[in-house]
Amino acid sequence: MDTDDGERGTNSIVVMGVSGSGKSTVAAGLVDRLGWEFAEGDDFHPPENVEKMRSGHALEDGDRWPWLRRLATWIGEHEATGRNAVVTCSALKRAYRDLIRDGHPSVWFAHVSADPGLIRDRVEQRSGHYMPPLLLGSQLATLEPLQPDEPGAVVSGVAPPAEVADQILDALRKERDLSVPSQEAPS
Repeated sequence: MDTDDGERGTNSIVVMGVSGSGKSTVAAGLVDRLGWEFAEGDDFHPPENVEKMRSGHALEDGDRWPWLRRLATWIGEHEATGRNAVVTCSALKRAYRDLIRDGHPSVWFAHVSADPGLIRDRVEQRSGHYMPPLLLGSQLATLEPLQPDEPGAVVSGVAPPAEVADQILDALRKERDLSVPSQEAPS
């Protein structure tokens, strides 16, 4: 993936993928390992977006742009103060990712991907999330995979979350030539 995107003093890992891919679980593992600040992208949705999804209606681009701008602003605030961050966001389309990274060279996408059947099983088994399983199909149809000229990597979300976090950190180390902690072996 592309790495020539300007000067970076900070890193912002955007853990992306469809609902049920494991974004939040993997992001929590990254935050535990790195000690970086965290934002759950779903928390940036306005109430009307949450209600729309809760009632079984997919979001449209017009619903997503203000939400994505809020996320980009949060990232920019962290960049401006030199703070590394991890944020979750579906980031389904290239245009959405372009908006998030516009003017934010710290952004690096970790696209957590898995077989749609596995993702559907996860979504159907979870509780307490406002997005119903019936909307997964619309997210899968909308998803534009991360492209080679975008900063980031695609990782399999099939392995246990700690292994997925390892894959993300390995890719980040290679692309950004960073020193990030490795998973410590259990004692």
